[in-house]
Amino acid sequence: MVERAVSQRGVSQKSLAVSAWESLFRAQVTIMRELTATFPTGQISFNEYDVLFNLTNQPERRARLKELTHHLLLTQPSISRLVDRLSTKGVVEKLSDPGDARGIIVALTPLGYDVFRSTAVGHAEAISRRVGGTLSSDELQQLMELCTKLRLGPPIADVPAAEECPVIDEPSPGGPTAPAPATAPATATATATSPLTAPATPTVSAGL
Repeated sequence: MVERAVSQRGVSQKSLAVSAWESLFRAQVTIMRELTATFPTGQISFNEYDVLFNLTNQPERRARLKELTHHLLLTQPSISRLVDRLSTKGVVEKLSDPGDARGIIVALTPLGYDVFRSTAVGHAEAISRRVGGTLSSDELQQLMELCTKLRLGPPIADVPAAEECPVIDEPSPGGPTAPAPATAPATATATATSPLTAPATPTVSAGL
């Protein structure tokens, strides 16, 4: 009797965990699509904004190119293409790395910081309307706490280094696309824009 009851509780917990993950995944997909559709600028794409966001969080707003791979769930060639496009726009500057003859340092230009700030304001407004307009202050606090607890929970596998992670390539230069709907959300992998797997997914607090 006891063993059967424990088994039933285990199945129930497993089912509940799968359902919770599916709900979390579907909410992320839905909101990411809306944030992508309302992204407030045509100057830069969502992924380019992600690069600028990460640079604003670095000392002197600059970082080695290889270090950006630890913050962005994109392949290094994809990041290199993003940086090249941003450099062409005058938003970032590519510098030689004095500590590595083959290395490149990516620095945010004054124009790039202005572009980031103006974009971040509109992006923050969209997030506030969609997320803050749905949840109360107490619910938002609870959501942050639950997501942090989930992120810091006991891992079930060793995560490889960022450059070895299975990542998707960047969207077309016309703009990012939100994750496609999963036929089996419980086992689907979130994409590069997913806050579930990408701690550096662009937020808007830096510099505001």
